Amino acid sequence: MATLYLLEAGTTIYKDNQRFGIWIPDKNNDNNRMEIPIREIERILIFGNIQLTTPVIQTCLDKKIIVLFLASSGQYKGHVWNVESTHLDNELVQVKKHGNVDFKLPVCQAIVRGKLMNSRQLLLRLNRKRQVPDVAKAIAGINTDILAVDSVKNIDSLRGYEGIAAARYFPALGKLISNSAFSFSLRNRQPPTDPVNSLLSFGYTLLFNNVLSLIIAEGLSPYFGNFHYGEEKKPYLAFDLMEEFRSPIVDSFVLWFINSSAVKPKNFESVITTGGVYLKSGARKVFLEQFEQRMNESISHPDIQSQVCYRRAIQLQIRRYKRYLLHGEAYEPFWRI
Repeated sequence: MATLYLLEAGTTIYKDNQRFGIWIPDKNNDNNRMEIPIREIERILIFGNIQLTTPVIQTCLDKKIIVLFLASSGQYKGHVWNVESTHLDNELVQVKKHGNVDFKLPVCQAIVRGKLMNSRQLLLRLNRKRQVPDVAKAIAGINTDILAVDSVKNIDSLRGYEGIAAARYFPALGKLISNSAFSFSLRNRQPPTDPVNSLLSFGYTLLFNNVLSLIIAEGLSPYFGNFHYGEEKKPYLAFDLMEEFRSPIVDSFVLWFINSSAVKPKNFESVITTGGVYLKSGARKVFLEQFEQRMNESISHPDIQSQVCYRRAIQLQIRRYKRYLLHGEAYEPFWRI
């Protein structure tokens, strides 16, 4: 089962028997079409101005193929999903426990602990040969932050430790970039103002939308988060449950993408209207292809004896959260050893 990414403005997706047809406007090629068997598609990500015909939408509803609508920059706008897959009983439990601190604090601690452990593990692995003193110092600091996580008494303090660890982590990550054409010392977003931040933001966008689609497929509302919150109605649970996977999926991939010279400075462009720096179309396609390979990489997960791909690992973590929500079974974070 595959994720279909549609990026080119003006693209139309239509149904042709048991296949989805995709037409990409190209003045130099009137026959710029491709077809994909419907049975092979699990989710569709729509970036910007893409046209879906009514038969395509109806088929997605019938086949339970989730369609995620995003701005061209990747910002989530909404989704289409089969109403029969909505589980109101689960959502009622989510509503009931949404304001329960005794429910929220343990799962927030687990999520932050998992995120920090994976951040530390990535730095340890990448610094094993490099032996950069600043990276070793950051690792020691994150160790201290991990020990503090389980002793906090409220979620605000937990957010503070998460922020402190991030301030240690990202500059250390930048020290591990070996491609002299790129540099990175400070995480910024909305918009990303340099190529490395641009790659991280795009990778996090893809990760977020994978987590979001799997939360919905598991019959949970993505809007009732625990660690993330705000006045706007956003899928905060997806922001929560993606945290453990940022380092092992996105950060390690972005460093590989840069250090292997799969991307060059010329592959980025500045957008005056937003002040941001973004991948150009051709390089974005390469990033997506390689990112999908990362999502299909085989890893270990304690809930399954055999090896699983990252997307399956995310699903297993969502099911762990679901068991905590519905049955009170302690939530254990994902840790990439």
